[in-house]
Amino acid sequence: MYPVRVARGVGKGFSEHTSFEERVLPHLDAGYNLARWLTRNVDDSEDVVQDACVRALKYVGSLRDGDARAWFLTIVRHAFCDWCKRNRQAEIVKDDGTAIDMAANYSAVDAQRAAQRSSESRLLADAVAELPLVFREVLILRELEELSYKEIARIADIPIGTVMSRLARARGLLQRSPLLHAIREHSGGER
Repeated sequence: MYPVRVARGVGKGFSEHTSFEERVLPHLDAGYNLARWLTRNVDDSEDVVQDACVRALKYVGSLRDGDARAWFLTIVRHAFCDWCKRNRQAEIVKDDGTAIDMAANYSAVDAQRAAQRSSESRLLADAVAELPLVFREVLILRELEELSYKEIARIADIPIGTVMSRLARARGLLQRSPLLHAIREHSGGER
């Protein structure tokens, strides 16, 4: 679990800190997991989660009886977007349909290099990490965080239809991924 120190206070501040500890901290691992997949870097994900925790602590009073997990993951996503604007401007791409064509570059991985990899799970993680951001985030929220389409739509601030479309595209990209084709070839069959 990602270490977070929460200072204890008195009065109104105390109740906000208590609310933060009770309602947000249980979802810290999910926030860190999302940030890790979005940034593709452990150190950067820690920065994003730290920023998200500061924001969540500041606004925990606005959290009503809704889903604290979805609320916190929304904050993590927003913190990532702000971090990305400062650190990886080129990664923020509008989906004009060309991202799929660019992501499915079959010449990007040669079979010998792929066969040398020792772990199929590492290849899968690499294939997911190579997905364009808009597809990667919905795939992680659905498949790893097991959120509903409605929750993902709320977190990503997109319509449910767009969530379903991006998930289908992400899964299609993974199926065509040269990394996953290398797994099939290395294991001697289709999966």
